[in-house]
Amino acid sequence: MTNIMKKISAFALLFISINAFAVDPIYTPLLSNNAIRGYDTVAYFTEGKPVKGDKKYSTEYQGANWLFSSQEHMDLFVANPEKYAPQYGGYCAYAVSQNTTASIEPEQFTVLDGKLYLNYNQSVNDLWNTDRAGFITTADKNWPQVLAK
Repeated sequence: MTNIMKKISAFALLFISINAFAVDPIYTPLLSNNAIRGYDTVAYFTEGKPVKGDKKYSTEYQGANWLFSSQEHMDLFVANPEKYAPQYGGYCAYAVSQNTTASIEPEQFTVLDGKLYLNYNQSVNDLWNTDRAGFITTADKNWPQVLAK
């Protein structure tokens, strides 16, 4: 094996190993640091739907960038991020109930008892809706220890 190939192999192994043992506390997509894929977390509560955020209204929280559709929404979040941040760091709520993590689609959401839950896709969200209370109870037990898996 050439020296360059050895370096590439070592880097790939290191990269895979680091990711296998460390999951960020806030879900952000690969090659982005935007929470909720750049959607406005406050809008789920105020408008009842996902709304794309704007880079001119952004703040940092728990190592991720959070985008908002307005200055008002950004100010609400900055004043009380725990109120508006999604549960389980924005990872798929159903996945956390299964003791793992998964990405999300911002359109697959539930606001329940003043908390935002996001899910992987429509079929997972449909499954989530069959026993939200049960999945939340299990996910609450798994969080945040699931990040260390």
